[in-house]
Amino acid sequence: MAVIFGLIIVVGAVLTGFSMAGGHVHALIHPSEFVTIGGASLGALIITSPKKVLKDVMHGMVQSIKGTPYGKAAYTELFKLMYSLARMARKDGLLALDSHVGEPKESEIFKKHPLILNNHHATHFICNALALIVDGKTPPEQLTSNLEEEIKVFEREHHAAVGAVTKTADGLPGFGIVAAVLGIVVTMQAIGGPVEEIGHKVGAALVGTFLGILMSYGFIAPLAGRMESLGEQESIFLRTVSSGVLAICEGAGPKDVITRASRSVGTDCRPSVTEMKTLFEEAERAAA
Repeated sequence: MAVIFGLIIVVGAVLTGFSMAGGHVHALIHPSEFVTIGGASLGALIITSPKKVLKDVMHGMVQSIKGTPYGKAAYTELFKLMYSLARMARKDGLLALDSHVGEPKESEIFKKHPLILNNHHATHFICNALALIVDGKTPPEQLTSNLEEEIKVFEREHHAAVGAVTKTADGLPGFGIVAAVLGIVVTMQAIGGPVEEIGHKVGAALVGTFLGILMSYGFIAPLAGRMESLGEQESIFLRTVSSGVLAICEGAGPKDVITRASRSVGTDCRPSVTEMKTLFEEAERAAA
């Protein structure tokens, strides 16, 4: 919702300023300019991006509007999940995690934490990480290296999507100029007509430049920045999981696992001492 609110502010500020200067909003409405700029930008994006990147761009845009799935509630559920898994591993051995890792949707432990289970990336990473230690043959240093490599894959794919959106934003002012030039060409065809008609066509041409710049710096570039921020939040979440799984691999107790994992969490999502105590109590009741 923050993205929508921000876009409303951008549009509202531009239109308000335009109206205060004596302009009429309807003078900015020229569908041909939208078609030229929007169509050219979309085509350039398709040319630039492989199919996987296009899918990630669409997913990133939708997620930017919906907001991050890695808020404080998600971390709370993650810590409770890891507490239950660590408790089971210490009590029954790492092999006891095998059925939960293999079929998380059928796991009673995962079912108690829907924010994690319904997040495909998070669940996939957690299960893959735990699968590496279930047989007890992966040393901690190798586990750390393997998980970091997997996180880098997520980051690389996310950066590719952000880069595609950024390039689109960079090209929009140019496409605005293209639309303006086409508008001037149309104006030249009517050069012998009434002054009002010529003025209308020149205005339409200038709107092309205006839209290209506004869409670049007011919409698409901020959206790319938002997507970049969401990617960083996902990386932090995955590294938190990595820290917890490493602690389980080293045989740490449930409370130590959560304490170690929470150190990498930002201050806005990190539980306080009181919240951590409550979390331990709730997790212990849920795991009992």
